[in-house]
Amino acid sequence: MPTYSRLFLATTLACAVLLLGGCGPKPVSPYAGGGGNASDTNGSRMGNITEETGPGTEGLDSTGRGGAGSLAGNADSQSDAYKREHGRCSPEFKPIYFDYDQSKIKSDQIPTMEHNGSYLKHNSSARVLIEGNTDNRGTNEYNLALGERRAMSAKKYLREFGIEDSRIRTVSYGEERPLFNGSSEDDYAHNRRDDFILE
Repeated sequence: MPTYSRLFLATTLACAVLLLGGCGPKPVSPYAGGGGNASDTNGSRMGNITEETGPGTEGLDSTGRGGAGSLAGNADSQSDAYKREHGRCSPEFKPIYFDYDQSKIKSDQIPTMEHNGSYLKHNSSARVLIEGNTDNRGTNEYNLALGERRAMSAKKYLREFGIEDSRIRTVSYGEERPLFNGSSEDDYAHNRRDDFILE
């Protein structure tokens, strides 16, 4: 092989190594929300979907969630009775609950879905974000997928109720945002839910 070919090959190889060396994994700090420094009641910072892709921030509370006067953004600081009844929903909505390892809407949750659907039907400009949640049993990956299936079940129900697809968004938090931190069956049951957030 001529000297120039060897030199060219060595130079190309060295450049490739240098360029690809810069493409390795880099440490990334966790998402800490949008421009503000809003934090939840535990002091950990948390972002939300609305500030990333939703409409503007008008009508949002200081945490960037819910409407004016909404308790949805600070549900964690409410009483256990409040959390059991409202979850992290905006005041206009109610949460629905699921059986263990299930994403099918139970028959006893249909009146709640009809309540949520009726609000959306009577407020034609309202948009909703459905947040799927699970208890902490199972792997994180499995629970994220289960939370997504739960949110999609609620979205499908609302579509069949007559709500336009463009007014409904979903996100899964899986086990990542428990409302109750205990390990009783009641705590698990109230973490297995969909929350409905007015956007």
